[in-house]
Amino acid sequence: MAFQQTSTVRTPYQRVEIWKTTGSCEFRVAGAAHAWWHCDRFLTGRAWDTLAAAALLRPSGLPESLLMLGLAGGTTLRILRHLLPTCRFTAVDIDDELVELARQHMHLDELGVEVHIADAYQWAAECTERYDVIVDDCYLAGEDDVFRPEKKPGRGVEVFSTLLAPGGLLLSNLLTGAGHRRMQSRTRAAYRRSFPAVSSLTTPESETEALVGGSQILPTSALAPWANHFSGMKDRKYWGWLGVRRLK
Repeated sequence: MAFQQTSTVRTPYQRVEIWKTTGSCEFRVAGAAHAWWHCDRFLTGRAWDTLAAAALLRPSGLPESLLMLGLAGGTTLRILRHLLPTCRFTAVDIDDELVELARQHMHLDELGVEVHIADAYQWAAECTERYDVIVDDCYLAGEDDVFRPEKKPGRGVEVFSTLLAPGGLLLSNLLTGAGHRRMQSRTRAAYRRSFPAVSSLTTPESETEALVGGSQILPTSALAPWANHFSGMKDRKYWGWLGVRRLK
């Protein structure tokens, strides 16, 4: 069944279109999918899968704490809650109306997330906690595209990396299409300056990469056993698409 638009909400930060079918929901911003929920499935073949998988590449063990910068509808955290039922999730998002929409339409409250409404960069600069994994998925919306809020990606990498616990991983969701390649290149360079190991996770149908930085990063083979956590054929197919490429 095809998605049908049910409503549009203009928040102080973006225009959110809500599209639904029976048992699923999608938020669209600037013409692109911004969040996704399905009653029976977890994976999409898109950016949220790569971010979730990247959080599992920590050689020192599964993460016990995770910080999500840019929560949106909680799609990545829904995958990770399925895989990491005891992990402590903290999330920061500047758009309180978007978070409320996620509660109404995407069952956000079921994920057990401690949510802070704030500018992620300012919040991180004042934070004293340390996290095993930090996910940077901060984007702002224009009329027909989304963009990273930082002009100097090295600054964000520097601030966020100070919040990592020993052996922790920093992840960034990067668009790779035309108009975003300069930011992708600059963010990759910032990661290479900041971490001994850097990898990229992609899927064949996604126009994004999940950039991973840390002291050590596990290879693609470490993801294979996690396929057993998914019972649906589509979830297993999409998990099999994931690939890790070492950049440093």
